[in-house]
Amino acid sequence: MNEICLQLLISAVNQNPVRLVEKMNLHSDAILINQCDHFGYEEIRRGDCLIRAYSLQEKGVGLSRNNALLRADGDICLFADEDIVYTDDYPEKVLGEFAAHPEADMLLFNVEVCQARRTYHIDAYGRVRLYNCGRYPAYSFALRREAMHRKNVSFSLLFGGGARYSNGEDSLFIRDCIQSGMKVYKTPVVIGREEERESTWFSGYHEKFFFDRGVLYEYLYGRLAKPMALQFLLRHRSVMCRDISWRKAYAIMCEGLAEARR
Repeated sequence: MNEICLQLLISAVNQNPVRLVEKMNLHSDAILINQCDHFGYEEIRRGDCLIRAYSLQEKGVGLSRNNALLRADGDICLFADEDIVYTDDYPEKVLGEFAAHPEADMLLFNVEVCQARRTYHIDAYGRVRLYNCGRYPAYSFALRREAMHRKNVSFSLLFGGGARYSNGEDSLFIRDCIQSGMKVYKTPVVIGREEERESTWFSGYHEKFFFDRGVLYEYLYGRLAKPMALQFLLRHRSVMCRDISWRKAYAIMCEGLAEARR
């Protein structure tokens, strides 16, 4: 029986590929898409692992992840960002979880982040459904490549860093995976940590943040977008609505909903 291969799919911006591979502590094969000012390709060996690094001038996190998906040939693909540092044993952890859970087409893993940036934490193994899939970042996603290709799932080019709307490509991707019939589960296993850095897309809770969030919610929730937007604001108003009142923020989100419907 052939050995199952884990392959990281890394989205990066203006990085030195060799240094990045070392910093991230890679111990598996990988495809690195480096968004920069030139085109290029190089292969990096780290032990028995092969990292194929592509330098591309096209910008946008969704586009970079799709470029990695087009080139992926590993059995299990784990999405990654340039600011994730992995544990020494992350390949064994990821492959072990997929072996233990053959029912899962996709698994979401824990990556440690500082409290201020934390959007999720997984405490126990369980199924992920449409109603609770919107808070997981792409770097928590690992999936069976053949299952994803059978369902023809890819990342939106409208959302995320470098795109028209500032974030949400990860939420739409996992939504599409679930709607396509893929079985998505979460596991409390920790595979790495995020290094603190300035966000590439977040610049504050201003009007564009709320407008873009409104557009995203229309795509995510459809007829339930308005109540979900209101729930989102009321739940986070102590943090998000210091400069803009929650009522005004809701009105701005509704403008985003209307734009998405057009």
